[in-house]
Amino acid sequence: MASVGNGTEENGGEEENFEDAFENIPVASKMDLKTALEECSMALNLFLNNKFSEALELLRPWSKDSMYHALGYSTILVMQAAMTFEQQDIQMGISTMKEALQTCQRFRKRNTVVESLSNLVSKQSVDQLSEEEMHAEICYAECLLQKAALTFVQDENMINFIKGGLKIRTSYQIYKECHQVLQMTQGNKSKNETYHQFEGGVKLGIGAFNLMLSLLPGRILRLLEFIGFSGNRELGLHQLQEGASGSSLRAILCTFTLLVYHTYVSLILGTGDTSLEEADSLLEPYLQKFPNGSIILFYAARIDILKGNFEKAQLTFQECIAAQQEWKQIHHLCYWELMWCYTFQQNWLQAYQYADLLSKENRWSKAIYVFQKAAILCMLPEEDLKRTGEDIVSLFRQVEGLKQRIAGKSIPTEKFAVRKARRYACSQPVKLILPALEMMYVWNGFAIVGKRADLTENLLVTIEKEETALQNETNHSEYYMDDMCMLQLLKGLCLKHLGRLMQAELCFNQVIQSEKQIKYDSYLVPFTMYELGLLYKQQDEREKAVRYIETAKNNYKEYSMESRLHFRIHAALDSLKVSPASTP
Repeated sequence: MASVGNGTEENGGEEENFEDAFENIPVASKMDLKTALEECSMALNLFLNNKFSEALELLRPWSKDSMYHALGYSTILVMQAAMTFEQQDIQMGISTMKEALQTCQRFRKRNTVVESLSNLVSKQSVDQLSEEEMHAEICYAECLLQKAALTFVQDENMINFIKGGLKIRTSYQIYKECHQVLQMTQGNKSKNETYHQFEGGVKLGIGAFNLMLSLLPGRILRLLEFIGFSGNRELGLHQLQEGASGSSLRAILCTFTLLVYHTYVSLILGTGDTSLEEADSLLEPYLQKFPNGSIILFYAARIDILKGNFEKAQLTFQECIAAQQEWKQIHHLCYWELMWCYTFQQNWLQAYQYADLLSKENRWSKAIYVFQKAAILCMLPEEDLKRTGEDIVSLFRQVEGLKQRIAGKSIPTEKFAVRKARRYACSQPVKLILPALEMMYVWNGFAIVGKRADLTENLLVTIEKEETALQNETNHSEYYMDDMCMLQLLKGLCLKHLGRLMQAELCFNQVIQSEKQIKYDSYLVPFTMYELGLLYKQQDEREKAVRYIETAKNNYKEYSMESRLHFRIHAALDSLKVSPASTP
């Protein structure tokens, strides 16, 4: 990472160096490719040292006239949006990216109408491509890719993603052709710094695209018109790893892409199997160079959570919060993680404090935050609840009114929260059973807490206590069977992580056998089938695993968080090396 390290000092004086460096940077009077790359490298250093405004200020003057300034400027805003999930940031990122696309377009090779893009790559045309035009292609494709990634973040149902299908396809085509350009020119071009920067851009694009496409279930790929395209996960990871280990400007973007994949995507949209060793080794050099960088500290804490080191993670999140005050939304991201840390430990009062902060300060999803806060309060003993001064029933009643629509669609987890909260709408509310643990499952938290046998045992005690109380009720509500099945699913997950696989299997089967008696929570059966499939996979009963997971995929529709389960099913079948017939 030579380009990232430029200008840093090991003697602890790097704060002043960056301040001085920024004050002394005059706005360049001309901008060639080499100068643009150098300025972007400086901006990157500022960014990783929490100097977000200074980084943007350095890039802004040339953001309409230099492709790299345009790309850098919009990338920081896209990163902010991806880190914060704030709709305002997402909209800002998308509109800045549109402007960056226009800037990059001006530097691209002018193709006549007759020459389609696919004619770009021939030996003759490659020789005619100037260095600037090669970079313009890669910058243009990168802008398209980031815009696509942002819409992916914005809407799990991917309506926007589908609308942008053709643009994404264009980006994919450009990357494939730039990859060919790279292969054609490996021998005959002088491998100068700008060539290595181009190479880094190709690796980021080919890597991110293959990884992103490999996550998509077949039905979504078909909707996206990617006929004939299928993401190769191994290729994607390999290209990103190569890019991350290089010294180009894109090395940090390759690193962040891999970190997001290992610490979030593979957990929420996958089976929860993550490569923490790789995440650690990717982050290590940045921890050395930017020990106070809030984004670096955030990932360090997130990796600790995934290892089950919740106490250590809590301390690092506090460091991350103290490291900067400019991007408050990074604090919110820390609050969300701290809320879960304390939830895993069943420290409900602390978890409530962070859920309360989020519901008051963050705008990503008021419905989820208020539901989460009420769900956590449900877990408190009566006297602790009184001290908070909160009213659980009125909180649950607020949830529906807080639901938002993005691109005409509701967020799947919001819809789930709204549906669950409806039990409090009538004059005689039927209380939810362990809603905080149900939400923990929605975010795949059992895969995390399962790393800690002590905490998993504690959760099992809580679940079994609730199960006994429910069985002993004299008047069963209409939700009795739904609640009992939800408890069996959660109990099965705890037993699985404690290695009591036969008992876990019995719990999962109980849910599946009660299918006809479930009135409202129809999501329980397909999700339980999927979990049972994973249990069989763990025991090397491959055929049984595939059968249950395929049944979950094919036999159920229109239940809560269906698209999230389809992502997980796709990942599970992929890990079992099954090529579903439906995938193009």
